[in-house]
Amino acid sequence: MVHTAYDSLELLNGCPTKIDAVESYGSNLLVACADGSLRIYGPESSTSSSADRSPPSDQTLELKREPYVLERTVNGFSRRPMLAMEVLGSRELLLSLSESISFHKLPNLETLAVITKAKGANAYSWDDRRGFLCFARQRRVCIFRHDGGRGFVEVKEFGVPDTVKSMSWCGENICLGIRREYTILNASNGALSEVFPSGRIAPPLVVSLPSGELLLGKDNIGVLVDQNGKLLQEGRICWSEAPAVVVIQKPYATALLPRHIEIRSLRVPYPLIQTVVLRDVCRIHQGNNAIIVSLNKSVYGLFPVPLGAQIVQLTASGNFEEALALCKLLPSEDSSLRASKEQSIHIRYAHYLFENGSYEEAMEHFVASQVEITYVLSLYPSIVIPKSSVVSEPDKFLDVGGEAYLSRGNSGISDDMEPSSNILEYDESSALESKKMSHNTLMALVKFLQKKRSNIIGKAAAERTDEVVSDAVGHTFVSYESTRAKRSTKGRVNIPLDSGAREMAAILDTALLQALLLTGQNAAALDLLKSLNYCDVKICEEILRNGNHYLCLLELYKCNSLHREALKLLHQLVEESKSDEPKIELTQKFKPEMIIEYLKPLCGIDPMIVLEFSMLVLETCPTQTIELFLSGNIPSDLVNSYLKQHAPNMQATYLELMLSMNENGISGNLQNEMVQIYLSEVLDWYADLTAQKKWDEKLYTATRKKLLSALEGISGYTPEVVLKRLPTTALFEERALLLGKMNQHELALSIYVHKLHVPELALSYCDRVYELGLNQQPAKASGNIYLTLLQIYLNPRKTTKNIEKRISNLVSTPNLKVGGASLKGSKGRGFGKKIADIEGAVEDTRISPGGTDSGKSDGDGDDDDGGDDGISNIMLDEVLDVLSQRWDRVQGAQALKLLPKETKLQNLVPFLGPLLRKTSEAHRNFSVIKRLRESENLQTKDQLYNQRKAVVKITADSMCFLCNKKIGTSVFAVYPNGNTIVHFVCFRDSQNMKATRKGSSLRRIR
Repeated sequence: MVHTAYDSLELLNGCPTKIDAVESYGSNLLVACADGSLRIYGPESSTSSSADRSPPSDQTLELKREPYVLERTVNGFSRRPMLAMEVLGSRELLLSLSESISFHKLPNLETLAVITKAKGANAYSWDDRRGFLCFARQRRVCIFRHDGGRGFVEVKEFGVPDTVKSMSWCGENICLGIRREYTILNASNGALSEVFPSGRIAPPLVVSLPSGELLLGKDNIGVLVDQNGKLLQEGRICWSEAPAVVVIQKPYATALLPRHIEIRSLRVPYPLIQTVVLRDVCRIHQGNNAIIVSLNKSVYGLFPVPLGAQIVQLTASGNFEEALALCKLLPSEDSSLRASKEQSIHIRYAHYLFENGSYEEAMEHFVASQVEITYVLSLYPSIVIPKSSVVSEPDKFLDVGGEAYLSRGNSGISDDMEPSSNILEYDESSALESKKMSHNTLMALVKFLQKKRSNIIGKAAAERTDEVVSDAVGHTFVSYESTRAKRSTKGRVNIPLDSGAREMAAILDTALLQALLLTGQNAAALDLLKSLNYCDVKICEEILRNGNHYLCLLELYKCNSLHREALKLLHQLVEESKSDEPKIELTQKFKPEMIIEYLKPLCGIDPMIVLEFSMLVLETCPTQTIELFLSGNIPSDLVNSYLKQHAPNMQATYLELMLSMNENGISGNLQNEMVQIYLSEVLDWYADLTAQKKWDEKLYTATRKKLLSALEGISGYTPEVVLKRLPTTALFEERALLLGKMNQHELALSIYVHKLHVPELALSYCDRVYELGLNQQPAKASGNIYLTLLQIYLNPRKTTKNIEKRISNLVSTPNLKVGGASLKGSKGRGFGKKIADIEGAVEDTRISPGGTDSGKSDGDGDDDDGGDDGISNIMLDEVLDVLSQRWDRVQGAQALKLLPKETKLQNLVPFLGPLLRKTSEAHRNFSVIKRLRESENLQTKDQLYNQRKAVVKITADSMCFLCNKKIGTSVFAVYPNGNTIVHFVCFRDSQNMKATRKGSSLRRIR
């Protein structure tokens, strides 16, 4: 026996004759005896002196736990032995099955109706909801309906294959136990559907459950089916023997077996609850508050033990599942008390399971008990949690009030329910400590904390939201310093004492992180830190450092906005990864790129910390670092100034990479900065070589090449400033590029020709200017640069005279504008108006045939210049090379005027040959185009004449298209299609209207 669910009490003993049937009505017993009499017994305490007192009419009375005495005897109540009796409480009727089925009015037992057709009936079933009665007689099943008065109306009658042994209503149909099988009878049309065969030992037994389902007996097994006869998956009730009668009184099923009465739970797996041993039991019947057991001459009552007392027994015996099931049957009006009781049992059950190694099941019951997480964490002393103002006392979860209500005399709670010391006692021995910190216990703890987490984190987030809203509307009394600290840590560090939800969230997340790490779930721990969490920084930092969980530690710093600590740690890890003998144990390699990835989100939050820690990786990952600056939209001037102060050796690298990625994005100041950096290095190099007397204009270092490339490629710097720093006796190529940027082409070409003596560079310079001028200058002036080069070749004395002085005057001229732009930078906008003031006059004089020198070269002879000496100085071969290579870009007539008189025509063949061929071809092409256009003009005129030859015939029926009146002899107009004819007046008016509408629309637009 598991526990006592029913108390057995003898109610009646020494009945004069054999008892055939027993029923209860109120607090009385109705006993049908074999002599046909009906004996009415009442509780001894309430028996009156009146011998003929009627049974009480108060249906709220229940059977008493005391001996019963005879109150009245009704002789001749039945002619034959009574098979069954049933009180129909809702209709105040007593149904009796004897010779036939009779209905008696309660409480005076007046016979109300006798169903004569039920003579010989051996089984019946009553549907109290609808007032339907079905009974079986021989091989017939009849259905009657109570009409609400004193009579019954026959509804249906059906034939069945064999005698019915047992029957019961199942919804609108009837379940029959026939011979050796069960069938469902359709009460509407009499159709039969087989369910399954019954047993071979015991007769069929049909029992209706309160839920509407059926329990069908198959020898010692009770099979559960629904109202349609389909098997349910809840399982089967296995009795120790085949039952003769089964009575259902939730939550138990009581069966009459040959040797005893067996009580089983209706909850899967239907365990045995109690066994009641009584000899010579004839039948059992369900009373209003007890199960009535009738013997030959005595009656016993099985009174249910109060639920509270049963719960105490079950809990004490360790049957917690049954105890929890009974808790749900406690009265709903005491829901709070029931919840407390369930919580206490869940906690006890959880401790029992935990001590016996069922850790996950234990945690499920801790979750169901709604116990504080600190209570569960007390089972894990090795888990470090933050100090909490929320104190979890085990006794407060186990000490449940209401003992008076739940006492055995009332509902069953007794002092036995107080927490036992063996459950709460904690063993501090090392063996038990090792057991509780095993992998399985920690896995169970992880699942427990994860189940509790969503609710606790939600409350903490709601608290934070309320604080933010309160701060926004000005209803907060928190000081600025504490508020700032709170916001900077997102409520996870230094949690205020009044923040209960966030305090509990910090305890939970701190414990969960430790449990995840101890069970080897590093990825899950990392995911926890990446999401919203309230881990205690101080505790978790120490644990993560000691365990070498550096990725998790980085994420802990990051989620708490401790970026400086995170970056310092990450830099340390990167350096350790590079070392051959690292001082700390690393599970993976840390690369400098990880610092860049960490800094990316900080660009818009704290650019200074980005600049500070980007210096650590700028040398190893320059490209990625510059991309970081660009993608983070950090001002380039700020980056440059920071580099200039903290990493000057990387300043040029930054500017180079930034220029290569986005030339338009770098300002003129930064371009000047880069050029000046290059120039300073080149000047230092030049000074060293000059001191060693090893300087050569043809020497090039990497920095000088960068300087030349920058001077030529970028356009945002100020050339005048750079030109001032150049030495007068060296770096002529740089000087030429700068003069070119200032549009001083003559000076630049003079340097290429007379200083550097590299005609190829001069020609390349002309090509660049020419190609640039195609888009930015008038076409007629684009070839002037080649004429300038020819002039330099043909007039060496003039072009070389006072070059340095002219350059010095050019640089020192205040407020000089070059190319239409100030000295702050010319971006190649072409030849502006101011250029003419500087070089235009001289150039026009050279090029124009009406100039002062009349286009003469030094070789033309001059009384003042010494005749023959000049011829030897001109560079005629270079001139002829330019003319032969760039004949298509040079203005031929102007070039011929510049050539000396002594130039041989044969030397000009490479120049004049293709030039003349091109001119002749162009002349022919223009002639062809002219002829084609003249032909097209003639064709157009011919089409016009043909159109004017069109004939329009006006008849008496011709109508105006606009006014729909006849044309007659009026002046008319014809539209170009030749078919539409209108009055000329109508045509004129329509044109005027169109003009008027067009003018008004234009005014509206304006």
